[in-house]
Amino acid sequence: MKIVTIIGARPQIIKAAAISRAIKTHFAHQIKEIIVHTGQHYDENMSAIFFQEMGIPPADYNLSVGSGNHGAQTAKMLDGVESILLHENPDALLVFGDTNSTLAGALAAVKIHIPVIHIEAGLRSFNKSMPEEINRIVCDHASTLLFTPTEQGMQNLSKEGFSLKNNTKATLNSPRVFKTGDIMYDNSLYFAKISAKRTSIVTTLNLDEGDFILCTVHRDSNTDQRTNLENIVRGLLRIQQISEQKIVLPLHPRTKKKMEELLPTELFKTLHENPYVFIIEPAGFLDMIALESLCSMVITDSGGVQKEAFFFEKPCIILREQTEWVEIVSNGNALLVGSDEEKLVTAYQKLRSTKDFTYPAFFGDGHAAEEICRLMLQYL
Repeated sequence: MKIVTIIGARPQIIKAAAISRAIKTHFAHQIKEIIVHTGQHYDENMSAIFFQEMGIPPADYNLSVGSGNHGAQTAKMLDGVESILLHENPDALLVFGDTNSTLAGALAAVKIHIPVIHIEAGLRSFNKSMPEEINRIVCDHASTLLFTPTEQGMQNLSKEGFSLKNNTKATLNSPRVFKTGDIMYDNSLYFAKISAKRTSIVTTLNLDEGDFILCTVHRDSNTDQRTNLENIVRGLLRIQQISEQKIVLPLHPRTKKKMEELLPTELFKTLHENPYVFIIEPAGFLDMIALESLCSMVITDSGGVQKEAFFFEKPCIILREQTEWVEIVSNGNALLVGSDEEKLVTAYQKLRSTKDFTYPAFFGDGHAAEEICRLMLQYL
C-alpha cells in the first residue's frame, strides 16, 4: 500500500512520527509512505528540528506555503497537494488533526477519488467560530477511514450520521470508523524515555522539579485580541506572585510579535522584567516533554499540550472557552477559563488545592499507531 502523508504544522510532524515509526518497525514490507510537508509552519525551530528529533525521514515534497490568510494559504496547498497526488497516484492520503493542511489535503484527495484517512477524527469543540472546528468536520465527511482516539469521538461521529456497525471494506459512501486510542499517547510514552537522557532544558533554565509552571499561548483568539492578550498576561503575572513559582513561557514567533504590538508598554515591560518569568524560544518536542513531565501545572490554549498534561498527570488550565478533549475537563483534570483574568487566577487556586486527581485510560494503551496501520491494510 502506498500512502501520502500530509503534514504542515508542528503537532502534525510529531503525530506523523508515531505512524512512520510503526511502519518502519512493523509494516515496512506492506506500506510505503510518501511525506508531503506543506510548509504551513516555516520557522526552523517549529519544523525542521522536529524531523531530526522525531526520527522522521525528510519530507519527499515541501510546498513551502508559509503563513497567510486562510483562503490564500489553503488554495496554495490544494494546488500543490493535487499535483503531487496526480504524480504519485497513491492508494490513500493520510491527514492528522484539524489544520489548514489537513483540510487542503483531504479536499485535494477526495476530489480526485483518492481515499482519505483521518487520524484524530470525531473531535468536536462545538464552536464553529473556531477555524479548526470547520476543518475537522469537513475532513471527517470527506474521509473513507476515520480513526478517533476516544469514545467521545465515536459518539460525535455517530450523531453526525456515521455508521459504527459497518463491517465491509471502507468506501467514501460507506466509511469505516474505529476507536484506536491516541497516537500522541504512543509518542509521549516512547519519547519520555529519550527526553530524560537527551534534553538539558530543565538544567539550563535552573528549574526544580515541581517548582515551575509551563505556559503556551498561540491561538489567534488569544494573541490577536488586545483585551484577551492583556487579560492572560495579567493573570499569569498574578499567578506567579501567588504561586511564588517560575513560569516558563515558550513563545511562538507570531505570539511574540503580537505581544510587542498589542500589550501596553508598562505591562510588556513588567512581563519581560519579571525575573521569575522565563520567556524562551519555541521548545523542541523533547524539551517540551521534559517541561511537561517536571512542571507543577500547565496553562495552555494548545489542544495537544493540554492532552499531554494529562498524559504526564499534571493539572491544566485551558485558555479557551471549549475544548475537543472534553474527557479531561469532565474528569476534573483541566479547567476552561477562556481569556478571563479572574477565571484564570481562580482556576489556578482551585487546581493547586485539589489533591485527588485521577487519570483514567481515556487515550488507549500506547499502541494506536500499530492498530491504525493494521486497519488501513485490512479495510482499504
